[in-house]
Amino acid sequence: MSIDLIRYLARIGYDGPLQPNAALLHALTQAHTSAIPFENLDVLLKRPIRLELDAVFEKLVNARRGGYCFEQNGLFLQVLQQLGYHARPLAARVRLRAKDRSEIPVRTHLFIAVELDGQTWLTDVGIGGLSLTGAILWQADIEQDTPHEKRRLQYEQGRWFHQAWQNEQWVDVYEFTGEPMLPPDCKVASWYTSTHPDSSFMQQRVLARALPNGGRLALLGNELRRRNQQGEVTLTIISDDMLPSILQERFGLPWPL
Repeated sequence: MSIDLIRYLARIGYDGPLQPNAALLHALTQAHTSAIPFENLDVLLKRPIRLELDAVFEKLVNARRGGYCFEQNGLFLQVLQQLGYHARPLAARVRLRAKDRSEIPVRTHLFIAVELDGQTWLTDVGIGGLSLTGAILWQADIEQDTPHEKRRLQYEQGRWFHQAWQNEQWVDVYEFTGEPMLPPDCKVASWYTSTHPDSSFMQQRVLARALPNGGRLALLGNELRRRNQQGEVTLTIISDDMLPSILQERFGLPWPL
């Protein structure tokens, strides 16, 4: 199944060249992450999360909603493949809440590898407040700039660790081994993420989007956090009656949902 690329590109606000090269990969990654917010609101509303491509396209593009990794990167993977990239889905374990590397989180994250001109790039528009705004090379121990945070990959005993530079230190975002995340794996992991009481997405609202000036915006529960390019965070507590305007004006979501 293919998607309407014209509608997708209009949704993310991209109108440049479409030759499948590294420049386009970076541009699409940034445009997608800036335009389509990460959000778990359907999980909290007890709505089923559908991963069929037509359902994801309808939600994220036509209905102008956001979603989490299986929706975001599922759509982005199809976009890249349709544009002519050799792109494939990879599985990961999110480490943002893990105490140390001895703790093994559940494998509930989907991201994307892209083979291009003899190199492998990694892109990810679905890791919330740390979604990539530029692809990074799959190489160990090199600092890589993106329009937002610096990134690097570490390799340790068969495990790759994707790190972001935050608060003057390297933070593990997730770990992976290069194993593919196939549709049946996505289905099971998405079911866990959207229904299991231990899932963080069942506990509070989570929204995030990248800002064009290098900053980021996130809503965690009732805490609205704006991080500027220097890493300084401004925190605002919002009331429930402010939620509709916050969703519309700050995250570009429709109301009612």
